Amino acid sequence: MTSRLDLPNLQHRVTLAPLTTYQIGGPADAFVTVTSTEELMNAVTVARDLDIPWFLLGTGANILIGDLGFRGLVIHNQTRDVSLSGTHVTAGSGATIADLIELTASQGLSGLEHFAGIPSSVGGAIWQNLHFLAPNRVETLFIEHIVTSAEILDRTGHRRTVDREFFQFGYDDSILHHEEIVVLDVTFELSEKPEADIRAQAEANLAWRIARQPQIDEFPSCGSVFKKIEGVGAGRLIDQAGLKGHRVGGIQISPKHANFLVNLGGGTASDVLDLAHLAQEKVRQETRYQLEMEIGLVGDFASGHR
Repeated sequence: MTSRLDLPNLQHRVTLAPLTTYQIGGPADAFVTVTSTEELMNAVTVARDLDIPWFLLGTGANILIGDLGFRGLVIHNQTRDVSLSGTHVTAGSGATIADLIELTASQGLSGLEHFAGIPSSVGGAIWQNLHFLAPNRVETLFIEHIVTSAEILDRTGHRRTVDREFFQFGYDDSILHHEEIVVLDVTFELSEKPEADIRAQAEANLAWRIARQPQIDEFPSCGSVFKKIEGVGAGRLIDQAGLKGHRVGGIQISPKHANFLVNLGGGTASDVLDLAHLAQEKVRQETRYQLEMEIGLVGDFASGHR
């Protein structure tokens, strides 16, 4: 099927694990890296025209790729052009939030520093409506609040500019979950603030995360596995069920935060799903709450593991 693809620098049977924060995932039948908006649009258009399954890969966070890989085309989005105009910054959807924080902080522009330490691309941030606790640690800050507009490739193959309301943002949700739309670039509106204050806030947010969550450089993970349950907390429920530190194969429920299932080395997608299903069942039995998966499942999984 993918033999019909005609794209520059196309590769075949590329293992996806090293391109994910979980370090898990089998091979893609076809794989291409795109570094410009035109390349991104072309790859998506070619796959659509040939009716070949495709997946857009950014930083590889918040997803679990099956051990059997992906039957189709994986488009590795590295469109990282960034431009500044006053307090507005426009970034390609493949740009990382970390790089944008560094750039905007150096220009005395505030707004992105609240997402320090979150491994996300701009496109992924819009997909999931990236969020983090505010400095007061009470309210939640969402990236939607600083989005002004974006360029997209819509379902019909047209390139157009849309406003913030187009995305229908929710908690861990946006229109991108429900319609086949590709974000090409995003414009954020920031505010002026002394660089030292911005960097201090970024460091404070990063320290808060390090103290409470396992870090992917030491314990690879995809972030929180289960969706938030208002007023309760998925991690607390798993802890109450006595599963903190429990292990299946190479995957462990983190002793630091029970909503993180970390890869201790050699973990597989099957291990993740077996442990996740165990947590769901135990929590349901012990508390009657139903945990719902937050992460996206991508590609082919071993029989009985989807």
